[in-house]
Amino acid sequence: MESFRDLTRHFSELSLDVVAQLVSLGEGRGAETAARVRRPHELATLREIAVVQSIETSNAIEGIHAPSARIRKLATEKVTPRDRPEQEIAGYRFVLGEIHEQGLDIPFEPRYVLQLHGHLYRFTGARHAGSFKRTDNKVVERASDGAVVVRFTPVDAQRTPAAMEELHQRFTAAERADEIPYPLLCAAYVLDFLTIHPFTDGNGRMARLITLWLLYRGGFGVGRYISLERIVADTKVDYYDALAASTESWHENRHDLLPWTRYLLGVIVAAYREFEERIDAMPAKSTDKRELVRAFIETSGREGFAVGEVLDSVPVSRDYLGKLLREFRAEELVEMRGAGRGTRWHRVRRASE
Repeated sequence: MESFRDLTRHFSELSLDVVAQLVSLGEGRGAETAARVRRPHELATLREIAVVQSIETSNAIEGIHAPSARIRKLATEKVTPRDRPEQEIAGYRFVLGEIHEQGLDIPFEPRYVLQLHGHLYRFTGARHAGSFKRTDNKVVERASDGAVVVRFTPVDAQRTPAAMEELHQRFTAAERADEIPYPLLCAAYVLDFLTIHPFTDGNGRMARLITLWLLYRGGFGVGRYISLERIVADTKVDYYDALAASTESWHENRHDLLPWTRYLLGVIVAAYREFEERIDAMPAKSTDKRELVRAFIETSGREGFAVGEVLDSVPVSRDYLGKLLREFRAEELVEMRGAGRGTRWHRVRRASE
């Protein structure tokens, strides 16, 4: 929560490279929106690959391993986990699925963070599942000579529930104020989460899952198609260096958010670049206009959409779009709210429900 106590100090003047990263993220989000509408078949393929990579690499970062063939089967729920590593991998798969499918509908509140942590350990029977830590912990690393070095001392256990409540309240207030670019708020949240270190175990994996959750809420869905966890694993040294640089003096609120912010935005930018490269390299499959409109509706967020937004993304006439929306409303897929220029359409349920 320390980062949110003085966001102006951290983000009032942005370096040119961070500004460039924010511009790239905006461009990437635009490319993602277009691809969701025009290339749904190709995105389905990318999503299948990303799910397996995310499950495998995020757990591997924490030393949790299983054969790749077993991970693929666990990812598709074709087998039952048979030991503790597989139980933890299956738990990650479950939470990842929850965020992919329901992330926009889950309130971003501490109680739901606890719930997701409980799901992370749902197959293990761990007593600490779904609860904040009850004893103090430290972030440590083992040096090459075997010595244990304390990287950081998190918030103590007694203060953790209040710290998490404050973090969420301050994040929500900053999000509503809409004065600071949303990706910067995400970076600040994840850093504070990691430095609070609210759980006995699973903090790193929860931080990566929450990163996806936050990005989806902000309309940055690239993590569905390109594994952010894999990019973090590939840049693990940079990850820990950035984290160490930005957690220094965090308790005194004298820390520097820039190293961590630059790193995390860089991961997302890299994901969008890979996303565009992969989409461009895949042969396009023909899709009829009705399916394109349905795909647009399926990926619309809580704010809904205006007719003009659909016309900007899908090559259909206004008359044909009006016909489809009337049909979808009759099928109770969408509903219309507002009137005149303020009219917006909202998805009521998914077509598969």
